[in-house]
Amino acid sequence: MSAAAPGPGATPAHSAGSWGAAWLRAMEGAARDTARLARGRAYAGTGPDAARGASGGGAVSAPRVGTGRVLAYVHGSRARPYRAEWRLPVLSEEEWATFLTAVAARPVLAAALLDGELPYGVVPVARAAGVRLLPGAGDLLPACSCPDRGHPCKHAAALGYETGRLLDADPWALLLLRGRAAEAVRTEVARLGAARAGPSAESPRRRAGGATARRCGGDGGGSLSDGRRPRATRLATEVFAASVRPPLPDPQPLPDVASEPGVYPELPGAPDAGALAFLAADAAVRARHALSAVAEEDEGAGRGAAGEHEPLPDLSRWHDTVRLAATHPQLTGRGALSARFAGLARSVGRDPLELARAAAAWRQGGPAGLAVLEAAWDPPAGDFDRGRSALAGLGIAMTIHRNQLTHTTRPVQLRFGSDGRWYPYRDASGPGPAGRSGSDRDGSGPAADWWPEGPSAADPVQALTGLGQR
Repeated sequence: MSAAAPGPGATPAHSAGSWGAAWLRAMEGAARDTARLARGRAYAGTGPDAARGASGGGAVSAPRVGTGRVLAYVHGSRARPYRAEWRLPVLSEEEWATFLTAVAARPVLAAALLDGELPYGVVPVARAAGVRLLPGAGDLLPACSCPDRGHPCKHAAALGYETGRLLDADPWALLLLRGRAAEAVRTEVARLGAARAGPSAESPRRRAGGATARRCGGDGGGSLSDGRRPRATRLATEVFAASVRPPLPDPQPLPDVASEPGVYPELPGAPDAGALAFLAADAAVRARHALSAVAEEDEGAGRGAAGEHEPLPDLSRWHDTVRLAATHPQLTGRGALSARFAGLARSVGRDPLELARAAAAWRQGGPAGLAVLEAAWDPPAGDFDRGRSALAGLGIAMTIHRNQLTHTTRPVQLRFGSDGRWYPYRDASGPGPAGRSGSDRDGSGPAADWWPEGPSAADPVQALTGLGQR
């Protein structure tokens, strides 16, 4: 079988003995429907009718490789992308030990790995040692969040073709798929090489480097093929020997959006990989927010902008849980009470619906919006009375209960916050106001089910109008 399914102009460029070609042979061997493979090639941007997605060259957005799996979001016919992935069994500890011992026994290969290269020559070495490094058709398992039950569906097929290109660009990704990161592999090869050579012998890197330098006419002090390392070493020595340090470079520009986390391994006894990715995404968003706030304060120095807001306020566990539920895209909405949302609520001893209501209040006004939800208070004379009078002047009849103004005929309410803003609420307990008494509508009756809804505003008429438009 070729490196890609047949089709004029659709086969990606992979040499026969390449990492990408080996992956594609296994993926296509596992496929049960060649038509879906053709659609996947188009989605991956390798065919003449390639789909255009978020990545620019196709519909596959930034594949992420982790232990035993590669995943990405693939844009299909709907606006929201699907989550596709391929799973691959990891090598056992015995297989890893056998493979790395075989590599360490070959100085040239060992030196290449220690220099950051992964030549295709390690494949026959692994095979001779009885370890199958490349995947077979029976090793790959596709999955996708789309309703198509194909094996694979077109979205997973697109990810498969994109993975072939990824492996050609970075072969170390295959070792990560098999269970070991590049740094762990190099560390173990170095240890095995040193143990094999003995304390007084040269390391595999030096022996291979010297042999290569002699073949190339060099002095043996560089890398496998050139003398860049000695020059870099001399440059570093000169820099650190100087008493005057050059100024630090300008900081890199702030990214437009927070980056997504990598793929976390799913290991026995370890925290849930999806939960770790969820928290890492939140940490990235908060880090970007903090950097943005600092940059704004630096730009505003001399204009009175510094210190106007706290980029990362000190929150209680409950408040931080509400913030997370309100700001993370996977946890928003009254109807999105997923298993992760319910687990988040249980972690703080709350009901999922209670957390959803609190998250809605947080989206209205952060800690101030949550305070309006959680406690009624008696505002002093001033803005509250003026707001009530403005509504009465427009013919809007409202009952009053502490800081709450409740419409007499409609299931809407305004709550006045200590920050001087008005927070709109809607009663979600029934189909309409018919048959309810006024006591049910003052926020204290058992029939009332008030939900924060719509943006807050400094003007009560504006807040009430925004609620009515929703």
